[in-house]
Amino acid sequence: MDNNKLLQGNQACAMGAIKAGVKFCAGYPITPSSEIMEILAEELPKVEGKFIQMEDEIASVGAIIGASVMGVKSLTPTSGPGFDLKQENIAFAAMAEIPVVIVDVQRSGPSTGGATICAQGDLMQAKYGRSGDCPIIALYPNSVKEIYKTTIRAFNLAEKYMTPVILLLDETIGHMRENINVDDYQDMEIINRNFPEESATDYLPYRPDESGVVRLVPFGNDKGYRYVISGMHHTENGMPSIAKNSIQNSIERINGKIDKNKEEIWEWEEIDTEDAETLVIACGCVSRSAVEAVKVARSKGYKAGLFRPITIWPFLDEPLKEALKNIKTVIVPEMNQGQLVHKINELINKDVKVVQLNIFDGSLIMPEQIIEVIEEACHK
Repeated sequence: MDNNKLLQGNQACAMGAIKAGVKFCAGYPITPSSEIMEILAEELPKVEGKFIQMEDEIASVGAIIGASVMGVKSLTPTSGPGFDLKQENIAFAAMAEIPVVIVDVQRSGPSTGGATICAQGDLMQAKYGRSGDCPIIALYPNSVKEIYKTTIRAFNLAEKYMTPVILLLDETIGHMRENINVDDYQDMEIINRNFPEESATDYLPYRPDESGVVRLVPFGNDKGYRYVISGMHHTENGMPSIAKNSIQNSIERINGKIDKNKEEIWEWEEIDTEDAETLVIACGCVSRSAVEAVKVARSKGYKAGLFRPITIWPFLDEPLKEALKNIKTVIVPEMNQGQLVHKINELINKDVKVVQLNIFDGSLIMPEQIIEVIEEACHK
């Protein structure tokens, strides 16, 4: 049976979430992410799940945290202005080690900006939008197939490392349609959270296992497990504490479990980087133009290659350093005033020339614009 379907990116995200085992979605309508919420509102009841339209974005992420505390895989979709409002509760989830997935379908900002206009203005906010040394995993696919697969992976990472995960999309990939056969992904691993083996009397909810990850028993269990969840620094029993060792331990734990496992979290794509002298670094919808630009540049005799981060945070420091070994020029096309380029500049040898291509007027960065920059950079 041919199960090829023509799906929209947002639709693939909703279907990937159901495949991952999501049973709860809370959200507030906002373009260009609303299709995710609309589809889950219709589909979740068919798999014994629930959807609630909340009064705002703050309540939406609060609701999915509450559902996750009960042991339910949960998601909230949003876009720029809503993503702004969710930051405080994302920080709470990070500190309390509650696994949730937040989908941010980026649009032009700041503030209300342009609701139907594509942009990539939330890359840095995904990492630095909260107070303190707050950890985050952020993933950014670039096709309908990859959205489906990466949505599943986002939930796997959230459950495995007991942390919030941000799935970055953008208006272009969220609204474009491509063929996908979901049967191709039937064998994808689905990770569910592990629960502790010790008795209720011996249980310390914030005592990490050997991998550095805590194991929280769902609230409402009938086995006598009781504990406190707090956004404050806390001891292993969950009770708030501002003792020096409690502060240090909680910050080291929530960040360390990601830092120690970053090689497993990292995902990226390289095209023609083996002999490249000019490296294009792009993500999301812009990387689709970059693929074509590198192909055309190669046909013209330019030694161009592409490095595409799929994991945006934690950043791919070592893989990118390896790809930069023989590079003379780096080109960073972004639909913002320059965000990803800041992290890239931290890793660049001073002898490597960095060229930015920033378009933020609502139009897409096209292959010919990247080709023009490649040619100009190579002739200087």
